[in-house]
Amino acid sequence: MGKILVRLAIVMVVGLLSVGIFLRAMGSRRWEFSIRGFERSDRIAPPRPGVIVFTGSSSIRFWETLTEDMQPLDVINRGFGGSEIADVNYYAQRVVLPYRPRAVVLYCGDNDLSWPSSKSPETVLDDFEQFVRIIHAQLPDTWIYYVSIKPTILRRKNWPKVQKANGLIEAFTKTQERVQFIDVAAAMLDAAGEPRRDLLKWDGLHPSPKCYRLWTSIIKPVLLQRFGPAAGSSLQSSSASGRLQGAHGL
Repeated sequence: MGKILVRLAIVMVVGLLSVGIFLRAMGSRRWEFSIRGFERSDRIAPPRPGVIVFTGSSSIRFWETLTEDMQPLDVINRGFGGSEIADVNYYAQRVVLPYRPRAVVLYCGDNDLSWPSSKSPETVLDDFEQFVRIIHAQLPDTWIYYVSIKPTILRRKNWPKVQKANGLIEAFTKTQERVQFIDVAAAMLDAAGEPRRDLLKWDGLHPSPKCYRLWTSIIKPVLLQRFGPAAGSSLQSSSASGRLQGAHGL
């Protein structure tokens, strides 16, 4: 019995190593099927220019209530699989830029810091900086929001790296125009500083419906302040006031 268990363990390790080698060999191309799915969907029902694009990894991909949660904001979900920031960079010309979005909300980084990539927090920062360059090179007026990497039970040992990556990215956003950091991680910890189980699915990794409600309560007000109906009315009022003052020579 002991020998059988040892053999099974060896098979599992070899299998995991093989998967890791395959994923590295495929690189970003492994998401081509998902990207083509977005493009087919766009041909059937083209999104309106100026939407807010949510993109990133499976935490975005599985946000099935995103469109409903963000109303009245016009948003689309372009999250794919277990992507890393480098993958989003690779496909940005197809999943972000074509929509000429007013804003892009990126959640990515979990997978970057974990096996098989196991990137450093500094590399995650470098990849995000590249994302900003890609977007602003063609859409300099588009706002970019980075949603902090969340704490999880499955990847609890990565928490120090997650904290460092979040800190590096937050500091970077403060040096950039039209780039903002949105912290959801702090609200996902309990009083002891551990990941809240009720905010994660059974796998201890992906957000639960309750977590998405929490994220909505944090992210949506930030977007509404700049892109909501009230923000538009405020801008129009300011513009009208300026014209009136000009007409009276004030």
